[in-house]
Amino acid sequence: MDLFIQQVVSGFATGGIYACMALSVVMIYQAIHHLNFAQGEMAMFSTYIAWQLLAWGLPYWAVFPLVIAISFVGGFAVERIVFKPIENAPVLSHIVIFIALFAIFNSFAGFIWDFTIKAVPSPFGDGPLYPGAPIGTHQAGMIGVTMVVLVMLWAFFRFTRMGLAMRAAAANPDSARLVGVKVSMMTALGWGMASAIGAVAGVLIAPVVFLEPNMMLSILLYGFAGAVLGGLTSPAGAVLGGFLVGIIENLAGTYIPVIGGELKLPIALFLIVAVLLIKPAGLLGRRTVQRV
Repeated sequence: MDLFIQQVVSGFATGGIYACMALSVVMIYQAIHHLNFAQGEMAMFSTYIAWQLLAWGLPYWAVFPLVIAISFVGGFAVERIVFKPIENAPVLSHIVIFIALFAIFNSFAGFIWDFTIKAVPSPFGDGPLYPGAPIGTHQAGMIGVTMVVLVMLWAFFRFTRMGLAMRAAAANPDSARLVGVKVSMMTALGWGMASAIGAVAGVLIAPVVFLEPNMMLSILLYGFAGAVLGGLTSPAGAVLGGFLVGIIENLAGTYIPVIGGELKLPIALFLIVAVLLIKPAGLLGRRTVQRV
């Protein structure tokens, strides 16, 4: 029973990171109705910026909000410079751009900081939370920071005019334009917020997986799995799906001998395929009905 509790709590901690990635994926999907395959690389690049600032001697809790702000500006700029001119282009054009961004961020990170693995310090420490605790201090810190970020986002979208405008622009762009919402600007803000959320995930997971240009590839796959499981049309579903993926991954790796620690990643791919076959809209997603 102790092992089960330990794996559930540990899965909840990593699931918080997957939830952040899933939420960032869903935010961009709702804005442009495409999956951003470069989302993980953008988060990785932000994590390298955080590592560089830490190496220059800045304190962690000054670096953390600064990197979030830099990531927001970067995501906003990517949408304005790259995707705004092709917003009416075919789907294939967007996919090609996503793949290009993936390669650009990955290559530039390696070019600037080289491809060697780097250790990122944890501000929470590396020991157990308390003697006999099922999780360590860093895992507890990940849970705490993730929950604070998610609550702040929920409050932003629920109680602020800007958040309501972004929700309206994502749900029904034409109607939002009729009531004066600048849909194009809301899309750019969504990109910025998605990039900032991805940066949170990257900075928090880096002390666990170590920092290198390919560190976010598996995290992005888990984020995709969480988004699909919860529903690509539901931010709340994406968060729920991310936490569920983290718990399922840990329990499967512990209790299914065939999977172990080496085959955890295919679980994410299996979940994506299974959900698309059984419930394409996801747990909390809404079905899209079109007249033909």
